[in-house]
Amino acid sequence: MCTRHGVEARSEPESALRCPLVRSEPLSPEHPEQPELLLVLAAGCGGQHEQTDAASITDAANEVIARHPDLNVLIPMAGIMRMEDWTEPGSFLQNAEATVTTNLLGPIRLISAFMEHLLAQPDATIMTVSSGLAFAPLRVTPTYNATKAAIHQLSESLRLQFAGTNVSVVELVPPSVQTKLMPGHQDDPFAMPLDEYIDEIMALLEAQPDVTEVQVERVKFLRYGEARGDQAQVIAALNRMDALAAS
Repeated sequence: MCTRHGVEARSEPESALRCPLVRSEPLSPEHPEQPELLLVLAAGCGGQHEQTDAASITDAANEVIARHPDLNVLIPMAGIMRMEDWTEPGSFLQNAEATVTTNLLGPIRLISAFMEHLLAQPDATIMTVSSGLAFAPLRVTPTYNATKAAIHQLSESLRLQFAGTNVSVVELVPPSVQTKLMPGHQDDPFAMPLDEYIDEIMALLEAQPDVTEVQVERVKFLRYGEARGDQAQVIAALNRMDALAAS
């Protein structure tokens, strides 16, 4: 059984969710091993608790902790993905700033809001969500790539800081997955089907309860290009095969 880590996969479009969710039921009937209580904070659109608003995040955290004092798993899954063309002056800045605020400041603020509570638990986990694009860039989403690279380094740094405490830091590194993160992404044949992705990460978490970086097989092509010495070929292949970059 997966007793420490839990994963919530969301496929809502950007306009569907920005407030915290508390789940007390399994991820699905096929995954009853899901921890009893899992907090997922997702970002990307309007809602009661804006993750781009630091005060709203604090209020949301206080509300959730009051309702669920035994909460011990935090997944700050804040993410928007927008295409940008930096060769067109004035066309990209608004999207770039929104991406940094949501994808990087959102998780930082969420972790900060729950940190005191998590440190008081006997055993707690923060599961960050980066991306294979943290390690190999997609041409059309430069700021998204940069924020996910920052989340990777944040995860590595926090793991060092929390060493010896009751809080573990786990990084989930998804490949391209068929969700509604961007228009057309749900049907992209290059992307991994969502159900397959969930099944594989749940199996990994069950088999490796102390894992620090959760990588399905498909993301390793992007993750280890530099280590293998074929990074240039990886980047070229990614931008040739991905429907967004090829368009």
